[in-house]
Amino acid sequence: MWSSVVAKRLVTGMCQASWRPTVTGLVSSRGYRGDSPEDTRGDLIEIPLPPWEEKPDEPTNIKRRRLLYESRKRGMLENCILLSLFAKRYLNTMSENQLLQYDRLINEPSNDWDIYYWATEAQPTPDVYQGDVMDMLKEFTKNRNQEQRLDAPSLEYLEKESQ
Repeated sequence: MWSSVVAKRLVTGMCQASWRPTVTGLVSSRGYRGDSPEDTRGDLIEIPLPPWEEKPDEPTNIKRRRLLYESRKRGMLENCILLSLFAKRYLNTMSENQLLQYDRLINEPSNDWDIYYWATEAQPTPDVYQGDVMDMLKEFTKNRNQEQRLDAPSLEYLEKESQ
């Protein structure tokens, strides 16, 4: 029994050692610097995104489905929850013009935090995104009925609507 404990510790130690970096004692100089004045942001990598393009020939029912999917699959959980619940409530009643505004709003900005800050009114909304849909989203975000919004809605409601 004693030898099995020693063997286990030896194997565990070897496995842990294999995960350690080969060079020790060096400390990385990279870290979070925030918005400090000396931050040149030279270490940021800008990932080019294809420009948003309007899809004028897309059928309305396909557009609604695409926008529902894009509302649910965001780069951050806060927007996933916020936009998927917003889409569940309003997407089926939006006019063509509102669908176009919503499409532009959720697909043109390259940063999901911008959308979140505009919806929560933490930052002013640029004129190009201001309109009926942004007003609806801002009002929805205020959650005046104090609904519990902890997760994106299940997709079961889609089956009920199609019947």
